[in-house]
Amino acid sequence: MNRLILTLVATLAVALTGCASPTTPTNSTGMPAPTIGLTYIPNVQFSPFYVAETEGAYTKAGVKPVLRHHGTSEGLFTALVSGNEQFVVAGGDEVLQARSQGMDLLAVAAYYRTYPVELIVPEASAIKSLADLKGKTIGLPGKYGESWFALLVALGSAGLTEADVTVAEIGYTQVAALTTGKVDAIVGFSNNDAVQFALAGTAVRGLPISSGTVPLVPTTLVTTTSYAKANPEVVKAVVAATMAGISSVVADQANAMKVSANYVPDLTTAAGAKAAEATLAATVPLWTTADGLVDPTLDSGQWVAMADFMAQQKLTTSRQDPNLAMSNAFH
Repeated sequence: MNRLILTLVATLAVALTGCASPTTPTNSTGMPAPTIGLTYIPNVQFSPFYVAETEGAYTKAGVKPVLRHHGTSEGLFTALVSGNEQFVVAGGDEVLQARSQGMDLLAVAAYYRTYPVELIVPEASAIKSLADLKGKTIGLPGKYGESWFALLVALGSAGLTEADVTVAEIGYTQVAALTTGKVDAIVGFSNNDAVQFALAGTAVRGLPISSGTVPLVPTTLVTTTSYAKANPEVVKAVVAATMAGISSVVADQANAMKVSANYVPDLTTAAGAKAAEATLAATVPLWTTADGLVDPTLDSGQWVAMADFMAQQKLTTSRQDPNLAMSNAFH
């Protein structure tokens, strides 16, 4: 999920896949205690998990998970495939890419309903459409993960190729790079980079990466196929309680901020709280359908389109079977 998600440590993860255990840890009361990986920075974007834990949604569902933020050098799926985590939040596109590298991953619920990546340009920029990117320099963290996948979609939507633009791998310095004119556009997140520009008082515009349906699946709740088969009731409980957490956050953002302050150190400062409030407000639309509903259902058609696109772009070593990568059986 946006800049919080690290690039895959594929070699290590594949090596560990065979060691993964399908069993569920338990706490002192004997209640299932699966570990949920939330990547490496506590952030209000994870408030549904914080709220579900604080309000007892997980306990009510029959589980008491451990919320774990990753180490800064840890691969996205490393702990999951080694059995040290039982769930993680990750993009559906990242799941497909990792499966093509031999990882036994299964998306079991939607977390975001809308793909959050966009092209961001200065308000005064002459770039008015994706086609205007031709000949321009575009900054992104690197040629990996959701930012890279989104840029390929954007170029394809405009009838362009990578050869038509200059791709600048700038790490997580998008805001500074665009503000100083180092790049003409950046690939950023509507609930992160765009928010940072607004807080800094910098006028920018966002360009959708496609004029039609985006052939990428945004952030999902992921486990392994072996774990899901061995522990279906635990998976169902985690999915149900996480959705309850999302619903609570959508209904009461002020309460979500209050709860998150116990998990996110930056929220104790005025500046941190202001930034988090803006991030939360921008994230709420990502959690809901066009009708404003919280729904864990994964769109099988979107997964098919993504499998085709990623294979065509050689983002996967072969076309992945979407039916093996996602399941709605745990809702």
